[in-house]
Amino acid sequence: MRKQCDIRKWEIGNSTIEATPESRRTKRALLTLSAADGKLARVKRRKNQKDREVSRSLIARLNRDAQQIAWRFDLSYRSIEPERANVKSRYGICYEDGVIKIRLRHAVTGRPLLYSSLVSTLCHELAHLRYFNHGVRFRVFNMELLEFAREQGIYRPGRRDSNSEDALVGEQRGAPQAGTAVASGRRRDDRRPVQLSLF
Repeated sequence: MRKQCDIRKWEIGNSTIEATPESRRTKRALLTLSAADGKLARVKRRKNQKDREVSRSLIARLNRDAQQIAWRFDLSYRSIEPERANVKSRYGICYEDGVIKIRLRHAVTGRPLLYSSLVSTLCHELAHLRYFNHGVRFRVFNMELLEFAREQGIYRPGRRDSNSEDALVGEQRGAPQAGTAVASGRRRDDRRPVQLSLF
């Protein structure tokens, strides 16, 4: 015979929060808000929806760029997916079956990482499809991937500009102009990759 659910309730101001054992296990407490606080649930839902849309947009853009890079270097991968939100120890991982997972958000602030750092991680994980270690051949191949991505206008390291939100999820992308200065003082058309600013 099935046990009756034990429902816990908390009173916070005018709001009542109810959670069943099932919702606590899935970390999704059921919120019951009074009419005065009804906006709170809608705002939170909109924020979560916007976060999911940004994540979907970033993954879609990474997939398009990964296809271009993988086609050029004759690499095959199964899928590119966002890493789980609770993973904080790595930026990406490549599994032997070709699944690549990339962390999209900063571990502390939760804000999306710069697209150039996501592309750098993507190239690193794509390089693992050929060399499943961090040896010299892997590092050379990773640099080749980054250089190709830079030539195609995919990888553009440097400081975030005033249109950072547009650059983050926007579809417009052009090759950097020759002679554009970056944070380190070198030119973008220089052949060596530039140290990334991740945040």
